[in-house]
Amino acid sequence: MRVLVVEDDASVADGILDGLAQANVDALHVSTGQGGLDALSSYQPDLVLLDLGLPDMDGTEVCRRIRAVSQTPIIVVSARDDEFDRVVALEMGADDYVVKPFSLEELIARVRAVLRRTRAAGEEGRRRLVFEDL
Repeated sequence: MRVLVVEDDASVADGILDGLAQANVDALHVSTGQGGLDALSSYQPDLVLLDLGLPDMDGTEVCRRIRAVSQTPIIVVSARDDEFDRVVALEMGADDYVVKPFSLEELIARVRAVLRRTRAAGEEGRRRLVFEDL
């Protein structure tokens, strides 16, 4: 499993990366929204962990741009705990929303849960019926 971590706070990113490594998850960290958009195609993650408070653009804009070109699952990880921010992020295409501070165990569980749902949906969409003469 490959996770792209888009987080400008190095200490938060380090904690997330350590937790993902302990869960045997390959992760790439970028600290800007544009870096996240660029890494989406080159790294091809299975999931994106996205902060909203990025230095170059708002995370909801990053979420919207990702969703315009990809169905890669997105979990927002943000200090913004207002209902409005959660609703906007989910409406922009996020699959889940985790408020800082959070436990790494819960974050890893949410990553696995989102991937279970999205992979199962993707597998359903890939099923095909084959008839010999068609």
